[in-house]
Amino acid sequence: MQVNALADIALAQMPAMSPANDVSIAMLSKQLDVSQQMGEDMIKAMEQSVNPGVGGNIDVYA
Repeated sequence: MQVNALADIALAQMPAMSPANDVSIAMLSKQLDVSQQMGEDMIKAMEQSVNPGVGGNIDVYA
């Protein structure tokens, strides 16, 4: 289950909200999006580092 689905469930169960709650929820939603993107970027970086020795040596003799 994704985090966004949990947030939607929590929002559906909340009573009428004040403007302060609206701002807090908007900030939480943005943070969830940023965290999800950072996780995806971390996975991509880890996939690229599977072969860390490649490119580590430079041939300076010609």
